[in-house]
Amino acid sequence: MRSYNMHEAKTHLSRLVREAVDGDPFIIARAGKPLVRVTAVEDDEGGSDGRLGFLAGHITLPPDFDRMGRRKTEASFEGAS
Repeated sequence: MRSYNMHEAKTHLSRLVREAVDGDPFIIARAGKPLVRVTAVEDDEGGSDGRLGFLAGHITLPPDFDRMGRRKTEASFEGAS
């Protein structure tokens, strides 16, 4: 595994991260001592956590949900109270 000193990693971070995402991890070191290993995040760890739609079928919204409080919100933008 390749190793880069802190300054070199900072200078080329975008390229190094792109390479890590493509499956080529690397190590960042300070004074020759390895500090961190940079690897791509696996899909099951960093991908969608399945939260979208997790309450489907458990709650209902009123038909005018997107218009609730509309007058008060518009009034606050227009400077009225």
